[in-house]
Amino acid sequence: MCKKIGLLIFLFLISSSLTAQIEETELDQLIERTRATFEVPGIAVGILKDNAVVYAKGFGVSSLNTQKPMNADTKVGVASNSKGFTCFALAMLIDEGKLAWDDKVRKYIPEFQLHDPYVTEAFTIRDLVTHRSGLGLGSGDLMFFPEGSDFSIQDIINNQKHITPESRFRTEFRYNNNMFIIAGEVLRRVSGKTWEDFIENRIMKPVGMLASKASYNRVADKSNSIDAHIRTEGKVIQIPHDWSETANAAGGIVSTVKDMLTWAEFLMNDAVTKEGTQLLSKEQFHELWQLQTPLKVGINDIYDSNFRGYALGWFVTDVKGGFKQVYHTGGLLGTVTQFTMIPDLDLAIVVLTNQMVGAAFTTITNTIKDSYLGYDDRNWLGQFGTKHTNFLNLNDSIKLAVYDTVDKVKNSGTFPKAHQIVGTYKDAWFGNVVISQNGNSLRIESERNPQITGQLLPFSATSFVAKWDNRSFDADVFVNFVFDEKEKAQSATLKFIAPITDFSFDFEDLKLKRVD
Repeated sequence: MCKKIGLLIFLFLISSSLTAQIEETELDQLIERTRATFEVPGIAVGILKDNAVVYAKGFGVSSLNTQKPMNADTKVGVASNSKGFTCFALAMLIDEGKLAWDDKVRKYIPEFQLHDPYVTEAFTIRDLVTHRSGLGLGSGDLMFFPEGSDFSIQDIINNQKHITPESRFRTEFRYNNNMFIIAGEVLRRVSGKTWEDFIENRIMKPVGMLASKASYNRVADKSNSIDAHIRTEGKVIQIPHDWSETANAAGGIVSTVKDMLTWAEFLMNDAVTKEGTQLLSKEQFHELWQLQTPLKVGINDIYDSNFRGYALGWFVTDVKGGFKQVYHTGGLLGTVTQFTMIPDLDLAIVVLTNQMVGAAFTTITNTIKDSYLGYDDRNWLGQFGTKHTNFLNLNDSIKLAVYDTVDKVKNSGTFPKAHQIVGTYKDAWFGNVVISQNGNSLRIESERNPQITGQLLPFSATSFVAKWDNRSFDADVFVNFVFDEKEKAQSATLKFIAPITDFSFDFEDLKLKRVD
């Protein structure tokens, strides 16, 4: 087991926290109230304590369409909780002497190139998986998100040189999925196996995660799988599963609460399987949870934390006086998940959902965690419920104001005419975006992703609103044009209308220039 703190202190803290553990019926009720508060159709929750599953249940339904019940065996896309598997797999190759964390990426992918030549040459495997590349939050995600584009992994590699960084190399944390996709390609080139085959055969099967798959398309039996759901236009609706196979190394794994608890038990037993097989050396396993990219801890941190940051595929922090917490979250269109381990307490908490509300999983995880750490009831549901309502009201008010302006402007005539903006605009990494006229309406669409298409509505003398046909995106943007002396648009940039927009809709990174 993981090394414990001093025995007397440990026994005192554990005995104190055990008396405060949340009762099963109380937890059941909390989860149901959480579902109702945040309009989540289905939630599955699991708790592992001292190598034993002490709680594993599902609540609500896996799908609004089928009304099948959610349970601990329901398959859910765990999204970015896949990143820990990618780093574990790389560490296995390091144990085999096939690569090192500080090897240069170009050693394995010679064509790898970033915007800055120095950064290109200095960039290591470790840099790929620690969110310190200098690239912005979600930069390049439009190459795989939403599902439906024709970008390949090779395209993603080739296009990195066109993406402008937002910060200096290795100075700031900026969450980036593209780098994990490239890490998956390193794994493939070094091991000779696809990322999916490696994860399933070298990790999942030995660990005992027999219901899990490395990608949605590899799930043969979807009879007990969630459907995705999202709140849009004021109500929760079911939407199709959305995750590109191109990005599996960043977030493709499908699992269950039971299997994720098996994964947690394996990790908290120092990467030793139930059969006694050690899949990773102690040195490499230790390395995975070492802080690489620091994050700021607030003055009044809610868990009395002293440090926080990103390790190798994991967030790490300390809680309640020094207990190390290793955790991650994940999000797809229509589902979010949370995976938390406190090895010093032999405690793991898994929350899987089928709606895009992170406040729901945080409410449940924090309540369970507090009961083991000995905090008084902090009413997380009340706190997050109020914040969530206020956030939705803010977003709805912003969007309402924008479309009120659109209604007023469309009858005023004080906006650019179709001939001024119609044409093809190109972004260096995203490709062509076409603005066309269809009768009295204007359309905007991506040539490389047919999902990204919508109406273009006048907003001001220089700006339009892109109202996407797929309303589940909740990602409408301003399209701001720059005109030449002949009043013809020559370039355009995009900006989110409301803060609810998922960061993977990185429209703000596009720099569109007229080519036709």
